Amino acid sequence: MTDAPHIPVLLRPLIAALAPIKGIWLDGTFGAGGYTRALLDAGADKVFAVDRDPSTFEMAQAWAGQYGDRLQMREGRFSQLDALAGEPLDGVVLDLGVSSMQIDQAERGFSFQKDGPLDMRMGRDGPSAADLVNEADEAHLARILFLYGEERQSRRIARAIIAARPVTTTLQLAEIVKSCLPRQKPGQSHPATRSFQALRIAVNEEYDELFEGLAAAERALKPGGLLGVVTFHSVEDRMVKRFMQLRSGATGNANRFAPEVEGPPPAFELVGRKAVAADDDELAVNPRARSARLRIARRTDAPAGRAEPAALGMPVLDKGEKRR
Repeated sequence: MTDAPHIPVLLRPLIAALAPIKGIWLDGTFGAGGYTRALLDAGADKVFAVDRDPSTFEMAQAWAGQYGDRLQMREGRFSQLDALAGEPLDGVVLDLGVSSMQIDQAERGFSFQKDGPLDMRMGRDGPSAADLVNEADEAHLARILFLYGEERQSRRIARAIIAARPVTTTLQLAEIVKSCLPRQKPGQSHPATRSFQALRIAVNEEYDELFEGLAAAERALKPGGLLGVVTFHSVEDRMVKRFMQLRSGATGNANRFAPEVEGPPPAFELVGRKAVAADDDELAVNPRARSARLRIARRTDAPAGRAEPAALGMPVLDKGEKRR
């Protein structure tokens, strides 16, 4: 694992929790293929490997042949995983966020520590981060930084970005953000961390992808099928937690004095009440796992339904704000 360009997070506890692994699975965030290979090696008959980044499949050519037709690679977004698979699934796994491979490639524009074009697109389509910071108005830009990055100085940073336009490189943007914030203290994260996270989420529509991906998994999974999701920050984990609670009927009655209202039959059963975190052994090898959380749910035979974004605590831009 340590020789790989991207170390799959929480892989051992994921595979253990999903066992026995058999049938048809889908890895919605293929990346370097760590989860896909583990699923195939653990006994999956077939795995659909989905990623919006075509370069991931090019890198996989060195080893993909050993699995033959058991490995089916599909370029696309995991929000469309049910259509990309085209058949019922025994399991779905999602490893959210940006991969270390993408961060390490300066030309992809994800890193505030490597100079490169301000891109941040996980795929190759759609507007880039440069398009966003150079075309959005100040209020919209500040809203993105606050809502998606929880950046308290969002207005000041947005104002500085507007004044410095055109902003075309990662280090240029990082310096702009840094100039708006107090000097970084030892042990603190880089001042641009929140802003870069916010722009990346906006460019790749990550919260929309997660919301639609969870719904697609509910549609695609067979009765008894398993959904495993690894998240890396609190908003993602909140969305996954509330989705699994809501769709399993485990949200409880908000008012103990009100009569219970019978809802639709639950579409999932929770597998464990608490999220799984990395143990000390994994953290020693892969510090990136420190914030990772794994949640798992099992599909019932109830018809697929639909949750609402607000019920999952999903940050949503005001109507008409996207791509403005």
